[in-house]
Amino acid sequence: MKNQTILIGVDGATFSILNPLMNEGVMPFLKQFMVSGVRAELQSVIPPLTPPAWTSLMTGRSPGQHGIFDFSVKESPGSQLVHIASSRDVGCETIWSLVSRQGMRVTSLNFPLMFPPPRINGNVVPGGLMPWRQLRLGCHPSDLYDRLKALPGFNARELAMDVEQEEKAVEGCPPEEYEGWVEQHIRREQRWFEILRYLMYQDSCELTAILFDGMDKLQHLCWRFLDPAYLSGTPSAWEQRIRNLCRQYFRQLDQFLAEIAALVGPDATIIIASDHGFGAQTEIFFINTWLEQQGYLAWANQAPPRETNSAKLGTGLLARHVYLLDWELTTAYTPTPSSNGIHIVVARDGSGKGIPPADYGRFRADLMESLRKVINAVGELVVSHIWTREQAFAGPYMELAPDLTLALRDSGQVSILASDAPVKPRYEPSGTHRPEGIFMAVGPGINQGISLPQLSILDVAPTVLYSLGLAIPEDMEGRVPAGAFKPSWLQARPVRVTASARPSMPASPQATVEIMYTEEEEAELAARLRALGYIE
Repeated sequence: MKNQTILIGVDGATFSILNPLMNEGVMPFLKQFMVSGVRAELQSVIPPLTPPAWTSLMTGRSPGQHGIFDFSVKESPGSQLVHIASSRDVGCETIWSLVSRQGMRVTSLNFPLMFPPPRINGNVVPGGLMPWRQLRLGCHPSDLYDRLKALPGFNARELAMDVEQEEKAVEGCPPEEYEGWVEQHIRREQRWFEILRYLMYQDSCELTAILFDGMDKLQHLCWRFLDPAYLSGTPSAWEQRIRNLCRQYFRQLDQFLAEIAALVGPDATIIIASDHGFGAQTEIFFINTWLEQQGYLAWANQAPPRETNSAKLGTGLLARHVYLLDWELTTAYTPTPSSNGIHIVVARDGSGKGIPPADYGRFRADLMESLRKVINAVGELVVSHIWTREQAFAGPYMELAPDLTLALRDSGQVSILASDAPVKPRYEPSGTHRPEGIFMAVGPGINQGISLPQLSILDVAPTVLYSLGLAIPEDMEGRVPAGAFKPSWLQARPVRVTASARPSMPASPQATVEIMYTEEEEAELAARLRALGYIE
């Protein structure tokens, strides 16, 4: 009998929300799942952001090793030009290709950075920033899209997310739109589950993986309806309806998990993991405003985009910093809010723009010292930690990373919009990413009812490989958590190490030609990033 592993990604899942829901009976299957196996807090990468975190989970390597730091990628070290990240930017092999090369079949559904789809032995339906009009090209094998299209309720546009609806996740929406917005995500998860169930029946693979990403969206917009610390003691009828709808989402997800487990039976390994956790963001740090006030940044001869009631982080400005900033005077800037990263402009090729290379160390140290002194209106320090690129992103892709990466007091994201003050409180708390995600697992050889010490998100990939009886590449940074498995199981099946993996796998045949986005599709990708709250 073949080994079978099911990997279930739950974007943004955090025990601070799941524990109360399990205790209140909203997620009975997940509660039973937890006591039947192992659980642990899962430490995300720096920054705890969807593209680098899921890529680290899929590769067992940190961002400096795989090259993904944000939704966008710098064209080259020192360049101010960026492009939207794709599978071609992932600089090392993934679990999909590693498992496939061992003659096993793989299904991967709704994971980011899977377009163009990799050439694997199995099925791929990409997620993330996939333009819905190109979903046919994104599916592998080439006939998969037509087979899925025949499913009742199949809707390519809904699978790829509705941009106008998704922007409400971080920018908010009128009260009368909340209910329809939550219902949309309940439907969307249902569509992905239907695809998963169809493929599990039609093509049972050794590794089947799906990413449910609605939890991230709900927590961004509806945090105050989910976190017990922010629940109103006397909720209005409207507030109670929204809370009930959110609980309906989690109840439905629990039912999906139960049906997946029933489909594969007790002999399969099931791993549930998130890319990061979640918490409340209570204030906004307008980083480019602060850099301007400190003399590091200058705007070009036009009014810079400013915060409004509907735009607070600056999520629609992908690549616009190239012409919004005065490069004769700018020495440090933040191009997107997503990575909380500051880029330092270093003079190259005798251009005279930026600081002299010899001054880089001193300049960066002074900038860090100034950032550590930023306070809010009540005197609290805003920046809780600063990483240099050497500290956070050691590896072959380090030069593409931000020079400095910030963690804020409330773990929130910076804004790159202009503002009349560098730090402002939010009108009401919203959800934001935290480093502490979740890990759960059940299956043959896995301990029961055990809470493990904190694991790294890098440990998921080697655990998946081990569960399938495969060796772990020696250059994989993650490790199989010994405490997750029974000693007798490990003794009979010791962890094996093999030579380093190959670079990233080539794209599938239907995507070997260069995928060119139309102007409309480029706008759609940028709009989707804006919708997710990561560019402006």
